[in-house]
Amino acid sequence: MDVVSSTRTGAGRVLVAVYGVFALAATARSVVQLVTKADEAPLAYALSAVAGLVYIAATLGLAEVGPAPRRLAWAAVGFELVGVLTVGTLTVLDPELFPDQTVWSSYGAGYGWLPLVLPFAGLWWLWHTRPVTR
Repeated sequence: MDVVSSTRTGAGRVLVAVYGVFALAATARSVVQLVTKADEAPLAYALSAVAGLVYIAATLGLAEVGPAPRRLAWAAVGFELVGVLTVGTLTVLDPELFPDQTVWSSYGAGYGWLPLVLPFAGLWWLWHTRPVTR
């Protein structure tokens, strides 16, 4: 088996860097929110914490080479896609459900819709760099 391309070069590095920034931003935001005002919107802040953990897992999975990191990346990025679509839809249909914004609220509108675009880019990259038999 040979890897077509890697996340250690070119666009793959950019993807890992963006995931890393989101991991840091979502995790830091959720920690501050949970510590300072958890009672105001516990579900929203917990979902931001979950998003942070998912971004951390995706970053680690995308940054490393090998079957185990790739499985981690596929799982994390797939979960991220389901999460952003689910939370995004719920916040559009029933805004009262989340009294404060999450990273994935309104499909990531507060982050320039990058949370919506990012999992598609991640899944495409994982597919594009999949091991191929020659």
